[in-house]
Amino acid sequence: MCGIAGLFELGPAPSAGDLCSTARRMADTLAHRGPDGSDTWAEPQAGIALGHRRLAIIDLTETGAQPMHSADGRYVIVFNGEVYNFQELRAELETRGHRFHGHSDTEVMLAAFLEWEPERAVERFTGMFAFALFDRQSRTLRLVRDRIGVKPLYWTIADGTLLFGSELRALMAHPKFHKEVDREAVAAVVRYSYVPGPETVFKNVYKLPAGCILTARPGAEPAIKPYWRLVDAVGAERNAPMSFEDATDRLDEILRESVTHRLIADVPIGAFLSGGIDSSSVVAHMQAASSSPVRTFTIGFANAEFDETAYARDVARHLGTDHTEVVLEPDAALDLVRQAADWFDEPFADSSQLPSYLVAKITRRHVTVALSGDGGDEMFGGYPKYAMLERSWRYASALPQPLRATFGRCLAGMPEPLLRVLAAVMDPARAERLGEKARRLGAALAAKDADHAVLALDEVGLNPHCVAGAAGTLKLAPVPELGRKVPDFTARMQLMDMLTFLPDDIMTKVDRCAMAVSLEAREPLLDHKLIEFVWSLPPAAKRGDGRPKALLRAMLGRYIPHHLIERPKRGFLIPLGEWLSGPLRGWAEELLSPSGLAKDGLFDAERVRTIWSRHLSGAEPNATGLWNILMIRAWSERWLAR
Repeated sequence: MCGIAGLFELGPAPSAGDLCSTARRMADTLAHRGPDGSDTWAEPQAGIALGHRRLAIIDLTETGAQPMHSADGRYVIVFNGEVYNFQELRAELETRGHRFHGHSDTEVMLAAFLEWEPERAVERFTGMFAFALFDRQSRTLRLVRDRIGVKPLYWTIADGTLLFGSELRALMAHPKFHKEVDREAVAAVVRYSYVPGPETVFKNVYKLPAGCILTARPGAEPAIKPYWRLVDAVGAERNAPMSFEDATDRLDEILRESVTHRLIADVPIGAFLSGGIDSSSVVAHMQAASSSPVRTFTIGFANAEFDETAYARDVARHLGTDHTEVVLEPDAALDLVRQAADWFDEPFADSSQLPSYLVAKITRRHVTVALSGDGGDEMFGGYPKYAMLERSWRYASALPQPLRATFGRCLAGMPEPLLRVLAAVMDPARAERLGEKARRLGAALAAKDADHAVLALDEVGLNPHCVAGAAGTLKLAPVPELGRKVPDFTARMQLMDMLTFLPDDIMTKVDRCAMAVSLEAREPLLDHKLIEFVWSLPPAAKRGDGRPKALLRAMLGRYIPHHLIERPKRGFLIPLGEWLSGPLRGWAEELLSPSGLAKDGLFDAERVRTIWSRHLSGAEPNATGLWNILMIRAWSERWLAR
């Protein structure tokens, strides 16, 4: 895992400036991603410069350092991530006459480009990656991102120069970069908690879409082309019809291979363990492949309602791992909140960023690589919202649309006192942020069709009318191809999350929180072979007894007794409403004060103050929406004020 950055002049006359020093300044902003070394390479006559910060994971010697050249000198690469099947590719390439000096995956990638050309070689890579590859022969720069978007890659064209980097801060370090805030992107963060790709918080600055290659040559506009698409994997007839038992066997086999690939490293490896189905499945396979106890790590909360350490402890005890747990106290949360804008150089407001960072920090004290269970909810249907919306829509869609819309608006506008009465007779764990959930479900039921209902439910924050000068036009949109290919409503919900929420929220959170402490996170459940297998199965081969994650649950039952994993889905929640009214109130009040809101002019101060006061009074609690605004304000103080 590393940080990459660089620049490529697209105009006819390369700059006379010192390209290497500029690339070095850009890369050095990413020192947290790569504390083990740095270097740059430039070819002034071609107008290209590449910078690299190294976190040494495989081949810790100088033969693994970057920027790295191909054996014949044609290609130069800076690479962030891992290609897990590099050993198999190396063996094949050696039979074709290639020779290697070290044992890094980067060297194998360069040989693959020589043997098969870049576009075909990328299709053979299994892994998570974002890299820049310069072809000195044709003066062509390629920017490439992995299939799911596990690793980030940002780019823009500033006054004729293509800038790129692992994080926005690298682009900001270039003298040509313009910090022009896109208010529609700010509004999207208020609505979703993140900026939907390919947009970013700055105008004309973009995230490279997952599974795509950007090709740039002097004198031409960059072209972006996919080399892999999730929608093509859906329903593909790659497997003969199989029973649920056979599908479980095959899943077990593929996940075992995926985990084994991700155990290859020259540094210590551990795993995040929540005690849920996803992380437990990963750790079970890790421990089965290890002759010694695997290091596992979990995070808990002083508030017992949100604490899951006991579940993780039970799973760790059964599997025999070397387990470490840490509890996040409310007072400590304030310290973390003040640091969050340093981890994310773009507004990001998924509140699970706090426990994610803390567990990464604790983990990094013991290991350099950690496996996680991310992707399991989207892949196997684990989010409670899937069953809730499918069931609600099935009944509500029988109503005429005007009547359904009226019912949805009534639900969304239900008074908070009445909701509190309902919460009193519910499971407290399910009553958290009940008003917010009612508003989201009401908006979904009022939508014009099922696919727009899915997108309405994803609006976890506020209607962004509080953003000054924004119309709220940056919104998630249905993918028509999914509607044609995937008749199953729940499957479409999962796929939309994999296309949007997974790369732009979950993977962004995991990458930034882990990289902030120089920890590499690996996601075995997002191996593209596993994804293609699961999405090639008919629904009956995945759903078994009909419970969420039936297929993954059945596989895990071979390693862990069911009573250890049969519990309600909780997620990585924090008691946000309680903290905003308690230990975080002073911090929030400062950011939301009239003078604070006036600093950047991004918000309508009167509207924001009304939202804040109604939340504090209990008239209309909206912890998530306020958190989104607060994270934007904290980002502005950190990245715009300086």
